[in-house]
Amino acid sequence: MFWFNRRHPDVVFMDRREESHTLCDGRALEIKPDVVGDFRKMPFSDGAFRLVVFDPPHLIHAGESSWLAKKYGKLNGETWKEDLKDGFRECFRVLEPGGVLVFKWCEDQVSTSEVLKLASQEPLFGHRRGKTIFLVFMKSTLPPN
Repeated sequence: MFWFNRRHPDVVFMDRREESHTLCDGRALEIKPDVVGDFRKMPFSDGAFRLVVFDPPHLIHAGESSWLAKKYGKLNGETWKEDLKDGFRECFRVLEPGGVLVFKWCEDQVSTSEVLKLASQEPLFGHRRGKTIFLVFMKSTLPPN
């Protein structure tokens, strides 16, 4: 939702769903990713990207037919912690050493501090605008211990 041009030639847009909906105000919602895939197991090789944007669903409690769930997706209420932990692991896996991860989160239902416990690294910096948080991480260039 925040891309200026998700059809930019340097962007690969991945989502687990490909759907079309008409929202309650009559607007069309088209979810048409370049790659249909799961952020917990991405179909990309290790170190494939210099920049990854991780914008997972932030809702746990939303009706299946709600416009928020249709627009942003929904996390599983029972497995969301493990799912996000796996998502962070995958983001760092597909980043090259020194690569940058931008993480977007909305604190509508879960605090950022709770989500950061699931990341294997601390962010370098971030920005808050209302309930929405952008955090920036950098993958270490040092070999793992």
